[in-house]
Amino acid sequence: MNRSKYNISFRALSKKPVFSSAEGRKAGIPSRMLAYFCSKDLIERVSRGIYRVKNVDFDNNFEWEDLTLAALSISNGVICLISALCYYGLTDEIMREFWIAVPHTTTSPVRKNAHIVRMRNISFGQTIIKIGGQKLKIFDQERTIVDSFRYLDKETALKALQAYLKTDRDLKPDIDKLRYYAKKFRVDISSYISAFTL
Repeated sequence: MNRSKYNISFRALSKKPVFSSAEGRKAGIPSRMLAYFCSKDLIERVSRGIYRVKNVDFDNNFEWEDLTLAALSISNGVICLISALCYYGLTDEIMREFWIAVPHTTTSPVRKNAHIVRMRNISFGQTIIKIGGQKLKIFDQERTIVDSFRYLDKETALKALQAYLKTDRDLKPDIDKLRYYAKKFRVDISSYISAFTL
């Protein structure tokens, strides 16, 4: 590959953990060369039109690598629901799929092991976290709790709310913010909050 005329372009793309075939073409690398780089085990195809650079330096014991790659492969996606609950330690469920929210006006992208949820307002409650040196969009705890009542079963949502309200957690509960979010999305959880905070 050192003699390849695509070497400089590939080096620029390799600074990103994932990139699309469109980004490859923009950098001057045609699809056939992406296939070549895959055959040489320099990159791998994550999903249709999405590639992962093999030498990305993730942290040791990096448990969120697959979620990070899935989230990075969806440019306007936000980590949500079960994936966000797992990240915040608000559920004991195993994350079998990567839950990513996208704007309801967009077509749901297809990604391996990803559960895509189309939502109307993905900017409200959105925050940035850093995992393995990568910045990712995720809903904050309060939006995640409210969305759990909107999209998940009641048992999962109640367990998440109860875990959120525990005062011995590193991330302290903000009940006023939670009530505000619930009102914004027209989710009545006041009685549950009262029951768990008595």
